[in-house]
Amino acid sequence: MAPDSENALSTMAPHFDRLALVGVGLIGSSIARAARRADLATAIVGCARTKKTRDKAMELGIVDAMYEDPAEAVAGADLVIVCSHLGSYASVGKAMASGLMPGAIVTDVGSVKGCVSRDLGPHIPDGVHLVPGHPVSGSEKSGPEAGFAELFDGRWWILTPGDGADAQAVQRLTAFVQALGSQVEIMAASRHDLVLAITSHLPHLIAYNIVNTADDMETVTQGEVVKFSAGGFRDFTRIAASDPEFWRDVFLNNREAVLETLGRFTEDLIALQRAIRWGQGDHLLRLFSQSRDIRQRIIQAGQDTDAPDFGRRAERPEERD
Repeated sequence: MAPDSENALSTMAPHFDRLALVGVGLIGSSIARAARRADLATAIVGCARTKKTRDKAMELGIVDAMYEDPAEAVAGADLVIVCSHLGSYASVGKAMASGLMPGAIVTDVGSVKGCVSRDLGPHIPDGVHLVPGHPVSGSEKSGPEAGFAELFDGRWWILTPGDGADAQAVQRLTAFVQALGSQVEIMAASRHDLVLAITSHLPHLIAYNIVNTADDMETVTQGEVVKFSAGGFRDFTRIAASDPEFWRDVFLNNREAVLETLGRFTEDLIALQRAIRWGQGDHLLRLFSQSRDIRQRIIQAGQDTDAPDFGRRAERPEERD
């Protein structure tokens, strides 16, 4: 089959003999569940640093085996997905390198792509295909128990293979991701990092900051902040409840794009402050109407719903523990 065939994705079976997940938190465990749902791998194995996580993944039945050593986990795997924090990529790459077999595809799920070739790339042996990726979906929940097969349904999964990537490996990974339920977009790593800086990273930075500002205000007590949490602040706290280590690594690895978007945001915020100060109601109305239109476009694009819970699934009993 020619790599540039129009029917390549539809005719290439996205099934793998052994899928290895280096990290089985929210994303890793969701991939395992979605892969089982679609019968995309003969065997699914995982790797985790802590015994607690390894035991939980086995207890949930989302993997066939768990390992502490990344090299053991990836041995014999024809698809390896790195689902650990960005800050671990260099050490994970070094640890798993000896176990990677020729012809295997290695991808990741990191929210920043420019650092993958820098930290993970040097440890990928010749004959192994590195195709960085990022599922644009998630939750503030973490751990193997937080995952669910539907996490990727109808969402975007960005691949940033670069010019030298093996075309057939990219096609096969694309077919796999589509079978998980996602839509695939291929773009340059630098473009990805700039886009995600404004759509994901900056909103999280603002959420963390506004929650801490409310907590630090001397004229408003902690009890009042919690008791009178209106919808807007409550949603900010949901975002700010995300994994602190994960987001520390995101901002350290995408600092240039984040600082660029933060500078623009600061300028716009000052303009908004000026409009409020001088009572420029027409200006405020125009800005707020534009924002509402963007919200409607997101719903029309199928990336959210207008339901009261914003389309989030109901909390499962085990998540309340």
